[in-house]
Order: sequence, then C-alpha cells, then structure tokens
Amino acid sequence: MDATDDGQPDQLQFNAQVIEQFRAGGEVQGLHRERLVLLTTTGRRSGEQITAPMMFHLDGGVPVVIASNMGALAHPGWFLNLEADPEVTVELPDKAYRSRAVVLDGAEYDRVWADVTRDSPFFLEHQAQTPRRIPLVSLPAL
Repeated sequence: MDATDDGQPDQLQFNAQVIEQFRAGGEVQGLHRERLVLLTTTGRRSGEQITAPMMFHLDGGVPVVIASNMGALAHPGWFLNLEADPEVTVELPDKAYRSRAVVLDGAEYDRVWADVTRDSPFFLEHQAQTPRRIPLVSLPAL
C-alpha cells in the first residue's frame, strides 16, 4: 500500500481495496468481513455517491455505526453527509438495502453506547480523545 507524505497509508486507497474485497464476497484482508458494513451517502457538496467501509454494532438486528473518527475533533465526512441527506445505502455481508439513517439520542443513545463500548472498549478511548459526543447512527431498512 502506498503511503502519504507523512508516511501514513493512503486511507482512500485502503478503503477502495476493502470495498472491492467486500463486494467480491471473499476475505477482506486484515479485517473481519462479518463485522463490516459499506455505507453509501450522498456527498453534501459534490452530490456524488460516496461509500465508506466501517465496523458496525447490531442493536436488535439493526446495524448501528459509530462516528468516532478515531477520536478526532471533527465528525467523519460520512456522518456530515448523512446529516445533510439521511437517505443511505447499506451493504452487509449477506444483504444490501436502502435506509433512512437515524442519529440516536437520549436514553436510546445511552443504552446503545453502553453496549457498543462493552463489545468494543476502544471506543471509550476515542471518546476520551475528543470533546465532541461520538454519534451513533442506526440504519434500519426502509
């Protein structure tokens, strides 16, 4: 994998490789395919369809994605896109569907955050690195 000027892997190139491997139906190198979702949003500025691979948490059979951005100060681009247009496409290992993304809040957020951080405690580290509240987004089928 190529690196950027600062020596970091090119995230766009890595994502493109993950998307290709995921859609091919086989192993996704270095990741657990069954824990990945491809989320396609509409770019808030470009209007283009943009797909991002990410891990998800199942909440009562509904995938929930975590906008941690690895603890960065800003929300990830995909989250900003779905805030502008919540109509998204969800691709799971066994199915694909349209969804209207729902940003969780209140008691529902608290309940799901507890489940997410119990299963994936590294999200607590991400939260500790940023003053923003890490959004949780439910992706129910339409």
